[in-house]
Amino acid sequence: MDFDYAHYMLTEGWKEKNKEKDQSPSSPSKEAYRQRLKEVFGMNRPRILAFSNKPPAPHPIATPSLEAVSLRKRIRRVPQTAERILDCPGLVNDYYLNLLDWGKGNVLAIALENTVYLWDASTHSTSELVTVSDDEGSVTSVSWAPDCRHIAIGLDNSVIQLRTLREGHQARIGSLAWNRNILTTGSADSRIINNDLRIGSHIVETYRGHRHEVCGLKWSPSGRYLASGGNDNLVHIWDRSMASLNSATQWLHRIQNHTAAVKALAWCPFQSNMMASGGGMNDQCIKFWNINTGACLNWIPGFGFAMEQ
Repeated sequence: MDFDYAHYMLTEGWKEKNKEKDQSPSSPSKEAYRQRLKEVFGMNRPRILAFSNKPPAPHPIATPSLEAVSLRKRIRRVPQTAERILDCPGLVNDYYLNLLDWGKGNVLAIALENTVYLWDASTHSTSELVTVSDDEGSVTSVSWAPDCRHIAIGLDNSVIQLRTLREGHQARIGSLAWNRNILTTGSADSRIINNDLRIGSHIVETYRGHRHEVCGLKWSPSGRYLASGGNDNLVHIWDRSMASLNSATQWLHRIQNHTAAVKALAWCPFQSNMMASGGGMNDQCIKFWNINTGACLNWIPGFGFAMEQ
């Protein structure tokens, strides 16, 4: 039922009819136009209240596929088999102990009797963090700090240990050199790291250039240049002012003239741009370098094993 049309005819329609009666007869063309408008807008209905045709039915929307997709997303499938099994001999069977903790760094800490192990879920590698003595008792709990740099270890003798994870190098550290508050370390992982001991995040620069173990480090008297020798027979001259550039080749000069590992390094005390390096048994030579140009100034043959002392 068209209530809008009925309301119009009851309130305004009679006024239109009275106007048509009072007006003088119009031309046939105007009258035909007026009748046509009434037909278009449905104004020629004989009744005020009349049933109108039903509106067309809406087109059905195919939703079964969408419902199936959303239903599949809501279903959580729990695997029935373990993704990985770790062998943990010595895991104490005690309900009140907390011997596992998975940190935000994706490393799992596991306490097995007197030892705490770390399992890296990203690389699937295992390392030993600490082993306590029998006098201290077994490890009874482990918990990671939110920053994943510290871990708390509870012991059977009521002692709590807080340990900071080793940062930087991933292998033995065979060479050290001081530059005021900076401690420079060279490792068998082929990297050189500058550690500022005045701040918590102590690693301030990392030099990459050696292919094997770094076995010699020496800072220049000015503290700007660092000479490094490695088991790859290479000598690098590093300019600390270039460390922030983060370029692929951070070194100032790469010297490849030695034929054995380079451990002996020394800076000239009276000429700041001169440095000496000595090779091992297969080299038996001391060479002098101009660090401004990287050129060899002179060399002294006949030295061998002494260069490795």
